[in-house]
Amino acid sequence: MKAHDGLYIDGAWRPAGGGDVIEVVNPADEQVIGHVPAGTALDVDTAVRAARAALPAWAATPPAERAARLTALRDVLLARKDEIAETVTAELGSPLQFSQAVHAGVPIAVAGSYAELAAAHSFEERAGNSTVLHEPIGVVGAITPWNYPLHQIVAKAAPALAAGCTLVLKPAEDTPLTAQLFAEAVHEAGVPAGVFNLVTGLGPVAGQALAEHPGVDMVSFTGSTAVGRQIGAVAGAAVKKVALELGGKSANVILPSADLAKAVNVGVANVMSNSGQTCSAWTRMLVHASRYDEAVELAATAAAKYADRIGPVVNAKQRERVRGYIEKGVAEGARLVAGGPEAPRDKGYFVAPTVFADVTPEMTIAQEEIFGPVLSVLRYEDEEDALRIANGTVYGLAGAVWAGDEAEAVAFARRMDTGQVDINGGRFNPLAPFGGYKQSGVGRELGTHGLAEYLQTKSLQF
Repeated sequence: MKAHDGLYIDGAWRPAGGGDVIEVVNPADEQVIGHVPAGTALDVDTAVRAARAALPAWAATPPAERAARLTALRDVLLARKDEIAETVTAELGSPLQFSQAVHAGVPIAVAGSYAELAAAHSFEERAGNSTVLHEPIGVVGAITPWNYPLHQIVAKAAPALAAGCTLVLKPAEDTPLTAQLFAEAVHEAGVPAGVFNLVTGLGPVAGQALAEHPGVDMVSFTGSTAVGRQIGAVAGAAVKKVALELGGKSANVILPSADLAKAVNVGVANVMSNSGQTCSAWTRMLVHASRYDEAVELAATAAAKYADRIGPVVNAKQRERVRGYIEKGVAEGARLVAGGPEAPRDKGYFVAPTVFADVTPEMTIAQEEIFGPVLSVLRYEDEEDALRIANGTVYGLAGAVWAGDEAEAVAFARRMDTGQVDINGGRFNPLAPFGGYKQSGVGRELGTHGLAEYLQTKSLQF
């Protein structure tokens, strides 16, 4: 798609207040593919005022009509699925097949799920002698990351619209073209002017202005834990609600009774997916000592197959960050069995699929989120040791458990301090709540739990 040189505010593309622009670079070949405006604090203010003005009418719109707009939005996204995939591939570097299946396919399914929820959800209920009302929280400031650019937008915008909220979106600087495409789809779907607004810009400028704006009732942010703390502090000063989906260091626990080859191969695929740029990736593989050497060999063989399958990481800074972690792993005594810090190609921000063996729980690569195609394989002695290692980070976003008996896997999963666990390779479910324990976040996305984040409660006593 061709980049817009304006911001989508109050139902139209309008010039930004400043003259600065953001370059959009294809990370696969390092070529500039477009420019978008760098929105200012004044632009954010204009967008918030538009959202505020549109709020009463949209909040009063019957849920069935809001559901109809979401259905129309889903249909527009579906009709433009190929364009979405091509846009994500151009600005994120994701292989086209993955962009079609995941970057385009998943958010289309999520948009459809919220169209159904908006129509079916009960926005009031009886509790004894009271009527309990579930009302939109108001104007939402949504700040989204680059790793799943459309999915993260839809996971915030769809439930907010279903709830009757209006919103202002500040997307990631690296993937603004996908956000512009979404704004076009919103417009085409007939969502009223001012209900959805888009301000592209830099985090410290537009993102900060959105988080602290007094006209914003809630901030929904997905990104690093460090930035999440800053946003939480800014929003907390104004006593406004925050929803934070942050980092992860998820454990893939392979119990002795598991199908080892399947568990390892699926685990490696999970880490290499999206070039490792997935907050819920199972970046720590925990294997019993009796099967450890076999698992390491399987993981190294599996990772080598991804050398020509995965795309680059998003930018040069991220590539150097990932390489730095690989070098740190070697320096701390972990053993490289696949990949390494050397650039696998002359051009593009590529990182080799990397697997470390002999990783101990206290090592940096076993504690900190790398956000690249890097897997750490850790040894455990018994189930209590595995549980201690699995729960032994500040994060708690996702995880996996494999066992020959499903009940055995479920029993272990119940003891994990994490928000979502896949049992024996369980499939993605767009209706299941997603979010973390500990420093992985506050609140949930997807399904009815995601819708509830954008509602506030009032009780009427009779």
